[in-house]
Amino acid sequence: MKIIKLKPDGQYAESYPTPAEKQLSGPVTQYIANHYSDPSNQFHIGFWGSDTGSWRVSYSEHEYCQLLQGQVELEDEQGHKTLIQAGEHFVIPAGFSGIWHSLTPCKKVYVIFEPAKAG
Repeated sequence: MKIIKLKPDGQYAESYPTPAEKQLSGPVTQYIANHYSDPSNQFHIGFWGSDTGSWRVSYSEHEYCQLLQGQVELEDEQGHKTLIQAGEHFVIPAGFSGIWHSLTPCKKVYVIFEPAKAG
């Protein structure tokens, strides 16, 4: 076992367009660099970013984030909005559905836990 150092200024491993069926404004390109996944593939850590735009989200995983750059707004299905600025930490619980608004290009560090599927 070795210690894994995260490099927030490193290159993203991949970029991908937001799926058309989820996109509300854009087009939005998203970027990701996963730095660690545990052997069960339930726990992940890395960096994610996006261009400006809005899209629908639905979380099956619990996600802790620190916004490193930019400004985002998360809107739940009831229309409640939470503004998040660079430097702030937040948690998106499993089961959250709503809209992710990247008000400016943004970058975050994420820690994801995906509960085991029943059955």
